[in-house]
Amino acid sequence: MPFHFANVLVFAAIAILFVLGSLVGGHFLRPHNPTAEKEMIYECGEKPIGQAWYNFNPRFYLIALVFVIFEVEIAFMYPVASVYRSFIEKGQGMLAFLEIFVFVAILAVGLAYVWAMGDLEWVKGLKQDVLKAAREAREQPRKAA
Repeated sequence: MPFHFANVLVFAAIAILFVLGSLVGGHFLRPHNPTAEKEMIYECGEKPIGQAWYNFNPRFYLIALVFVIFEVEIAFMYPVASVYRSFIEKGQGMLAFLEIFVFVAILAVGLAYVWAMGDLEWVKGLKQDVLKAAREAREQPRKAA
């Protein structure tokens, strides 16, 4: 029985050795000529302005995640919807409809939760207490002087 997996293990070992050999061989064979232009940040041929690293708001990842979840929902619902007529012919139309309804209801509850938390707002304002604390922090050095 263990011998049946020997072909897979040999193939995996050869694949790993091929990748490592290519990386090591490429390291020794390629020329190494660093210049200021080569190490510069690439911006479509234009000279870069500012830093390449900047803060990206993580809320956009949440919006992208919600989008992907609903796209997968459509991908899962399409096959069921395309064979729904055969479910009806077998007398299981109501069961298929209930399965689709429960699936959509669970996702709707998740969407309502994300919406209620305010995570789908594209431009999210700061809460008033945060703004007040920032204002007070700015004014304290003025009072001390």
